[in-house]
Order: sequence, then C-alpha cells, then structure tokens
Amino acid sequence: MKTDAFDYDLPQELIAQRPLQIRHESRLLVYNRKTDTITHTWFRKISDYVSLGDLLVVNKTRVIPARIFGKKTTGGKVEVLLLKNLHEKVWEVLVGGKRLGEGKIIHFPGDLQGKIIEQKSGSKRIIEFNQPLEERLNEIGHTPIPPYIHEELEDPERYQTIFACIPGSAAAPTAGLHFTEFVIEDLKKKGASIEEITLHVGLDTFAPVTETRVEDHRIHSEWCEVTESAAERINQTIKQGTRIIAVGTTSARTLETAAKSGVVQAFRGDTHLFIYPGYKFKVVDSLLTNFHLPKSSLLMMVSAFAGLENIMRCYREAIKRKYRFYSFGDAMLIL
Repeated sequence: MKTDAFDYDLPQELIAQRPLQIRHESRLLVYNRKTDTITHTWFRKISDYVSLGDLLVVNKTRVIPARIFGKKTTGGKVEVLLLKNLHEKVWEVLVGGKRLGEGKIIHFPGDLQGKIIEQKSGSKRIIEFNQPLEERLNEIGHTPIPPYIHEELEDPERYQTIFACIPGSAAAPTAGLHFTEFVIEDLKKKGASIEEITLHVGLDTFAPVTETRVEDHRIHSEWCEVTESAAERINQTIKQGTRIIAVGTTSARTLETAAKSGVVQAFRGDTHLFIYPGYKFKVVDSLLTNFHLPKSSLLMMVSAFAGLENIMRCYREAIKRKYRFYSFGDAMLIL
C-alpha cells in the first residue's frame, strides 16, 4: 500500500492554534459505517450516539512538563525534550543544540546534570541524569506542545484531559480533550459508562510515515497498561453484546494490543502494534478521534477502522465545512 494514498491538502488556517474556551463546544463529525452517512453535530451531544451498556475506554495518561532547558559546559544553550524513561535516571530525549555528542555534559537549574551516553539518529540521544527527574520536572519543566501549534499555551492544563492522572506522556491523547463533567453526566444518563486504561504518548505520534510503502514503516513503540479490573470490565461488556467505544487512537492501540482472540487480557509494557488498512479489529466497536496529520500512522489506523476512501471523504467534508484540525481541533466519531 502506497503511503501517498494517505496524503491530503489542508489549509493552514484550519489547524487549531488554541483550545476552545469550553471543551465540549467543539464540533463532531459522525460517520456511520453501516449506513455510509455523515452527520454534523456538536461534541456536547455525543450521548445521542451511545446506548445502554456501552463502555467508553479513555486514556488516563498525563502529559509531563517534558521540555527542559540547560547549558553546555561552554555556556551554550540546550533544549532537551524528554521522550521516554528507559531506566531510573536514563531517558531517551531530543536535544536542540550543536556538537552534543556522546560524553557531553548538560547543566540544568540547581545541581541537575545530564550526561549523553548514546548518540542516536538525528537529534535523538540517551541521557543519564545525576538524580531522578520526576521530583524536579514541575519546578524546571515546561509543557511541550505539538510542532504545528505556534501560539503559547496560556493554561498548560488545557493540554490535559480531565482523566489525566498518570504522568508519562510527551503529548496529549487529544480525543479526550473534549470531555467535561457535563458530557460525562450526560453519557451516564444514557446508561453508558467509562473505563480507564493508560498509554504514554510519544512525540513520534506526530511524525509522518516516510517510507514509500506503508508496510515498510517501522512503527514507534509506546508504553501502555490494561489492569486486571479494566480487562474484566471490558470483557464483560463484550460478552453482554454492547459496544466498546475507544476514546482516541491511543485507547484503540492499547485495547487491540491487549486483545487475544476477541478477549482482552491484562497487559503492561511496550506496544509495537502498527494498525493500517487490512488489520482486523478484535475489540473496538466504535472510535472517537480527532482529525490527523497527512501520512501519519494515526490516519492509517482510522482508515483501517472505517476504510481509506470513507475517511478521505469525511476529511474532504470536514475541510469544506471548515472544521478545526489536529490537537486542539474538532472530533470525529466512527460508528
């Protein structure tokens, strides 16, 4: 399958640069696979599309203040973006600065230091810090924002979902950003409920697939967890014949990783699952998601769920009607 099939033209003005004042006032495009119809509505009305017994699975990861600024021994400025905690004080990072090879020391506020112990491709490095970072990040770290957002975020909490409680992500699971207590109460009134899983989102989620053939792409790994209790509740929902609604591609990836022959098992560890057209979903019945970047693995996942031609038709309709795209943009519900 050609990667170019997942390309599309998006006017720059449709890339949302800031969150809406009220989260649930975003628009919602609903695509029904059975009837092949598109409906335009508002996220606050999402309960119109759930039924008694449906289970919405949300990602409770929290974005960490992963941008930290330091200096080289020579005094030059360095920006470090934390990607993944590998082991205790060891992190995979992106570094911004010249001549930052293996063995170089970076000095951060206070007595925090980091030594580059491995130079990877591009600006990726492995850094070993002289103390655990978790205790210092709230003091010296800054919330990372996606590369296509060019405005400063006034309130960092607007890049957190209301479910966020387990620190570890470099980016938000954006489908969850639309939820408010109002929406949750409305869903409960319809007899739907919510279950939480965890996937720590990496920055590679924004990277386009560069290989000519989709099948040649090596997907990035992300750490995720489905607890015993969550697996039990999800399987009970499957057994009773009601729907599993994945809130976001992160939840979908986690659920499908934990699924074995249509049954979800408790899981904790890295997922390397690459979902693209041809993949057969085992657990997810409906998918709530934002609008994704061209040629991204996330666009490939939603195309696997609804069909590439159908998704491209939905995207053309969204562009025509001037939906807001990407992290702070509008939402899409695939039934």
